[in-house]
Amino acid sequence: MCEDRAMSVFEHPGRHRVAVLVRHGLLPVELGIPHRVFGSARSGGRALYEVVTCAVEPGEVRTDADVTVNVRHGPEALAEADTVVVPSEHESEESWTDGSLPGPVAEALASIRPEARIASICTGSFALAAAGFLDGRRATTHWDAAERFRRLFPRVRLEPDVLYTEDGRVLTSAGVASGFDLCLHMARMDFGVAVANRVARRSVVPPHRDGGQAQYIERPVPEPGAAATGRAREWALARLHEPLTLRQLAEREAMSVRTFTRRFREEVGTSPQRWLLHQRLERARHLLERSDGSIDRVAADAGFGSAASLRMHFQAALGVSPSAYRRTFAGQGV
Repeated sequence: MCEDRAMSVFEHPGRHRVAVLVRHGLLPVELGIPHRVFGSARSGGRALYEVVTCAVEPGEVRTDADVTVNVRHGPEALAEADTVVVPSEHESEESWTDGSLPGPVAEALASIRPEARIASICTGSFALAAAGFLDGRRATTHWDAAERFRRLFPRVRLEPDVLYTEDGRVLTSAGVASGFDLCLHMARMDFGVAVANRVARRSVVPPHRDGGQAQYIERPVPEPGAAATGRAREWALARLHEPLTLRQLAEREAMSVRTFTRRFREEVGTSPQRWLLHQRLERARHLLERSDGSIDRVAADAGFGSAASLRMHFQAALGVSPSAYRRTFAGQGV
């Protein structure tokens, strides 16, 4: 937080500060996503974030539509922010040949504090990669730009099939709508499942989408008569506390295990086992926030069988223990 409040871009001490860096060629919807998600996050009626828009130079920023955005703040906002979001731009990114940033953009990104969180929406990941934030890290981008991204930035561990990635303090999302997934994920990590779910409900979007962007990639010849796996997923969600097997799921759709696994991955974008683990983790997070049951009880109700198993998976997925998560988030969704 700046010492001199009069000179600060942010006006509300105590809120998480988010700066959205826009560039010429901005997609207006990508600017709206972080403002909508973070701007509507509340706990007990109290705003949790302060979101500001900034540009390399304050003033009018062109978009890919017939409107412009009048931006009040310059890159000084980046030096104060707790989270920086970089949407894509479609005036120069698509013609990049050497993976280098324009000098002013590079200088602006260099002013981000070392401890700040950095996130991109869609091909905004090109800017993060060009600035060196993604070297050696997991990242994603829009599936249609994945091959070009891989050629320009070979030091980045690209995962083109996922909706978003998180690697330390740097996060990336796939296409435009994945910006919602990513921002909701950050809100969920910051203030808990209930807060993020309330934002999603008000925005009429799912709080979490299953699978990755592989399910959205156009395939020239869809497999005829491909059966859905939705009944099996619905059945499993009602029985997460039970020791479910892959064979049981396949039987719900009258398929062999092999066929079911292939169809599931085609439809959802991940394996049945990974999907089931994620659903159990989400159930555990909800129970830790909204109930006072013991860790053993939470583990049993979420289908982990034992507290030791819950702790192992929770630590691997979230980097904290269930007890630490409960201390941080219990009651915040009320």
